Amino acid sequence: MRTPADTVAEAQRLLDAEMPFHAHEVFEDAWKSAVEDERLLWQGLAQLAVGLTHLRRGNIAGARKLFPRGADRIRPYATQSPHGLDVAGIVGWAEEAAEGLDDPELHVAAPRLTRTNTDEPRDRRATGGAGEGVEDGNRTGGSA
Repeated sequence: MRTPADTVAEAQRLLDAEMPFHAHEVFEDAWKSAVEDERLLWQGLAQLAVGLTHLRRGNIAGARKLFPRGADRIRPYATQSPHGLDVAGIVGWAEEAAEGLDDPELHVAAPRLTRTNTDEPRDRRATGGAGEGVEDGNRTGGSA
């Protein structure tokens, strides 16, 4: 069993490697072994990773369902930012991604799960929230 810090680090590594389904599995392991008051956090993160998986595979309907569902699950944790997670930023990333799903030019980069000391406050519309994120021809932000 991974520690929460190891879970976040491994999931971020997998998201950065364009392996969101594998990140989902890491979050799912945490969800199933978490204490009761953190289960919705890990479940929501797993749902967001599956939403990104659906999007990468061209299943817009699946992404449209899972981005808001995952965001709703983690939103209550935004004021706590457990385990260093940038919950508010991740929620913003998911909302931005869901809003742009009908745009054929949209590319949704993986979110940054944590905020480092060197991160500057960012405009969510430009970066998709948690430091990386949603981009199209009119926006800048995350990497492909």
